[in-house]
Amino acid sequence: MSRRVPAGTLHRRPTVSVVVPCYNYARYLVECVETVLSQEDVNPEVIIVDDASTDASATVAQALATADSRVHAIRHSTNRGHIATYNDGLAEATGDYVVLLSADDLLLPGSLARATALLDANPSVGMVYGHPTHLYEGTKPKPPRTRVRNWTIWSGPEWIRLRCRAGINCVFNPEVVLRTSVQREIGGYRSDLPHSGDLEMWMRAASVADVGRVNGADQAYYRVHAASMQRTVYAGHLTDLRARWDAFRVVLTEHAEGIPGSGEMLATVQRTLANEALGQISRIYSDGREDPDADLVDSYLQFARELYPDTPALSAWRTIPVARRTGEHRSAVAALNAYRTIEDKIRWRRWRWNGV
Repeated sequence: MSRRVPAGTLHRRPTVSVVVPCYNYARYLVECVETVLSQEDVNPEVIIVDDASTDASATVAQALATADSRVHAIRHSTNRGHIATYNDGLAEATGDYVVLLSADDLLLPGSLARATALLDANPSVGMVYGHPTHLYEGTKPKPPRTRVRNWTIWSGPEWIRLRCRAGINCVFNPEVVLRTSVQREIGGYRSDLPHSGDLEMWMRAASVADVGRVNGADQAYYRVHAASMQRTVYAGHLTDLRARWDAFRVVLTEHAEGIPGSGEMLATVQRTLANEALGQISRIYSDGREDPDADLVDSYLQFARELYPDTPALSAWRTIPVARRTGEHRSAVAALNAYRTIEDKIRWRRWRWNGV
């Protein structure tokens, strides 16, 4: 069960290792690192890992390291991909706590002190997160909230159970602070989960420790832009569904010993994701397109049946016929409005409804 507790403050200055993986993000790197070095009440160290960028990232990283002894720069001679880049940085972390912060994201003032205060006060907690606010390219960010309302603490299995019911990853990434000892215990990111490795990581941490959340304050800026990995390499809802299922399946089968009721949770997430896939079919039909993508519909249906063979028993199944009729009506209206003359509309109506 979860419990709400009053928020406390730090009574020491913990060291926080912030790993900054970077690939062709030279334009963001300085601002990112500055938001780490300016954190108050903690001792930050920054580990930049450049994955053989083709822009000026390596040069910028080295300049930052030369200017401040708290910054360390590592450069891959060849591109090794984001998972290896993450893990290389995590292996170098020496602080009490560790953060993985993409070079295009930003920490908000006081975020590390707020998160580590919870960790320091609750030794059973291995991971803390909070609210990330979106930073859209070309727009001025809204002022962040800095007042902590309270803390929420869950047992690890209960937090995993909630994720299974929702079927989604409620954590973006830059707002997470892990206890370094927990990070060492659970290991790094999995190369076979390139899209959902973060979700699997959070649940793996929850299989060995409790989970905490800082409520009320904004903890990080999660940057949204066209070049981000979520909008290029791993775009697509069905891809995301399959990746989430892989993450849940891996944790609930390979780490079941640390998760009481893992079998029940696995059944829950199968039902949840199958319902979501069927819901996407309803959205495809209700869009009102004249020719819905039959292959895409079949792919969603196949995925739903893989997870939950008795798909007609799911609540989302019953919405599909309604969505199909809604889409057909919208398509018919759109076709009707395409005619230019009243006479054409009348003839079209007669043909559509009477067949003459």
